[in-house]
Amino acid sequence: MTSARAAFPLIAILLALPAGPAAAACSDPAAPGVQWRRCILDGRSFAKAPLAGAAMRDGSFIRADLREADLSDADAYRAKLFGAVLDGAVLAGARLTEADLTKASLRGAKLGGADLRNAKLVRADLREADLTGAQLGGADLRGADLSGARWTDGERICGAGSLGQCD
Repeated sequence: MTSARAAFPLIAILLALPAGPAAAACSDPAAPGVQWRRCILDGRSFAKAPLAGAAMRDGSFIRADLREADLSDADAYRAKLFGAVLDGAVLAGARLTEADLTKASLRGAKLGGADLRNAKLVRADLREADLTGAQLGGADLRGADLSGARWTDGERICGAGSLGQCD
């Protein structure tokens, strides 16, 4: 009984401490502001999902279906989106710094104001995408198809056959 009485104050102190930040809940359903940081959600379908402001930092979404999803203002820093389908997705203001979008399909995606600095877009399909105001400093666009894309200046439309650069 003496050890139980001695443990009581310690338990009371631990219960009174404020809770720390909530951990990512990788099983949470798609919703605005969802916390999917460091989650592995490869191959899943989030087509047309409302993911505005989602925390996807360091997450893995390899070959995920995100077509027409609303990812505006999402934080996908260093996210792995290799081969993901983002056709028609809204990524306006999204943070995709250092994200891997190799072979991703972003056909018709709205990337206005997105931060794609140092992102890997090797052989990505960006046909008819809107890149108005997007930051592309250090982005790897080798083999990326930019045919018909609206360039970062919001004026120029890339010509047919624009691979790796807007011609």
